[in-house]
Amino acid sequence: MTASGTPTTAEELRGAGLRVTAARVALLETVRGGDHLGVEAIASGVRDRVGHISLQAVYEALHALTAAGLVRRIEPAGSPARFEGRVGDNHHHVVCRSCGAVADVDCAVGEAPCLTASDDHGFAVVEAEVIYWGLCPDCSNAPSS
Repeated sequence: MTASGTPTTAEELRGAGLRVTAARVALLETVRGGDHLGVEAIASGVRDRVGHISLQAVYEALHALTAAGLVRRIEPAGSPARFEGRVGDNHHHVVCRSCGAVADVDCAVGEAPCLTASDDHGFAVVEAEVIYWGLCPDCSNAPSS
């Protein structure tokens, strides 16, 4: 543990039952330091930290980290998967239809799963995923051509 009592990235990986490697540490830190990053941006960030890593290794590590609950994968319609380090809550996202920018949106009211299905068909609902679509401030204010 660090002096502040928070676990190190390596300790988090071990706690999730994952082998600690330089690439996994770099990947988790890259995702947490980024803003809803795509795989290419994550690979670039990992390469900046540890040198060469194949895209396949990045995909495999992302799969393991997602399965362990250390990383969250989101897939806005029409765009490639993105990854974020904010896990363990039931937040949502807003996506710009023009530039693809993504931002977190906390639940507006109520407790998780934030929304109550009109008919849950017998499912035990534990999470609701909402994506708001619109234009970000930069795209909203851009002059029309």
